[in-house]
Formats: sequence, structure tokens, C-alpha cells
Amino acid sequence: MSEGPIRDLEEIESQVIRSLVNFKGKDILEVGCGEGRMTWNIAAIARSVLAIDPNETSIDIAREQTPAKLRSRVAFLATGITGVDLADNAFDIAILSWSI
Repeated sequence: MSEGPIRDLEEIESQVIRSLVNFKGKDILEVGCGEGRMTWNIAAIARSVLAIDPNETSIDIAREQTPAKLRSRVAFLATGITGVDLADNAFDIAILSWSI
């Protein structure tokens, strides 16, 4: 049984993803953002991030913990992917991390 949220304390996953994908200046959809573990790393270089997760508590934590300098770039929604109406071509990149 888990003893709490899984963490990537060394941010190895973030480093690998950023080495493979150019988020700079892009509009990003993050599916299953949880408490924002990847969101802030992406938002630091992206133009915008829509971060969604069906767990309202996780979304509340993510909003609360988002650094002030990134808040204008990130929108959080408590919903699953089938519960949000997304316009065609609204995002340059969609990312899922630990969501499946």
C-alpha cells in the first residue's frame, strides 16, 4: 500500500521529458495533472498550460501551490478528459504523466 503521493524528488522525469519535447512558447494540455508535479516545470517555459484532473482535492492543492509567477500561465480544471470541451487545434502539445 502507498504511503502517500509518489514524488520525483530528483526531477529526473521532468528533465527527460523536457529533453524530448520543446514546450517553449507552446500551449499545453496536461491530462491528469494531480497536484501539479509536472505542471510547474512545463509552465515555466510554455506559453500556457491547461491542467486537468478529475480529483478536486488534487486540483485545489495544485492551485494553492502554484508559484505566483506562473499563475497567469496555468489554468486548472477538476474534470476528466471526457468532461472538458476542447476546441480543435487549441493546444500544441498534450502530455500525460502517470495518468494511465
